[in-house]
Amino acid sequence: MQIPRNSFKHAIAEGRQQIGLFVNLPSSFAAEALATCGFDWLLIDTEHAVGDPITVFEQLQAIAPYPVSAAVRPVDNDPAIIKRLLDAGAQTLLIPYVQNADEAQAAVDAMRYGPRGARGFAGLTRATHFGLAENYATRAEEELCLLVQVETAEALDQIEAIAAVDGVDGLFIGPADLAASMGHPGNPGHPEVVSAIENAIERIRKTGKPAGILSLDPVFVERCMTLGTVFTAVDVDINILLKGAREIAAKFKD
Repeated sequence: MQIPRNSFKHAIAEGRQQIGLFVNLPSSFAAEALATCGFDWLLIDTEHAVGDPITVFEQLQAIAPYPVSAAVRPVDNDPAIIKRLLDAGAQTLLIPYVQNADEAQAAVDAMRYGPRGARGFAGLTRATHFGLAENYATRAEEELCLLVQVETAEALDQIEAIAAVDGVDGLFIGPADLAASMGHPGNPGHPEVVSAIENAIERIRKTGKPAGILSLDPVFVERCMTLGTVFTAVDVDINILLKGAREIAAKFKD
């Protein structure tokens, strides 16, 4: 058996826009339903959601039959957690709170087998098709995609250094945490934050690496895409659920 092609990795490397949705509900049923909706990628979140490697494993299985790429955000830049998610079959990881090139390099090392990295090897995992994937140990890296999240003012200062790390496939801007680090908690739409984000997108583009972002503001999403984001998350599943449910409740209660 061949290692599955990571269509998301190749698309963003070629500059083809990938529209995504963050998945916070730790449910394989919900993940499968969302996989039918036409997004290019779904981000299974375990940083700000209650999912764990077991629920992620089930969500990856549920998404796999559909023409949509699955990415996973671990709770931290922790090689032990990264190892479990990769063995579960995740091919794209979004690592939160990467502050500098050293932290980016640590994430790269956790993604790669020796001698190029420090990922522990296990042969009978979902990632290896339970031992049937040909040359997995030597070829897995070709289809793994590492995205790192720059979400503080300090991290934005290090964009060029982070982007220069071999093995970093894209840089993702986190508006909410960036706003807090800039003294505007809860206000990612503050003019200073917006200006910093726009500048960061342009700088990421100049490094030659793809830029990504999540925003629930459709006008700002369009602006970011115009500036050059290539992997763009446009909503969160729990937000869609609550917004729709509240609108229906208000309509009939009124």
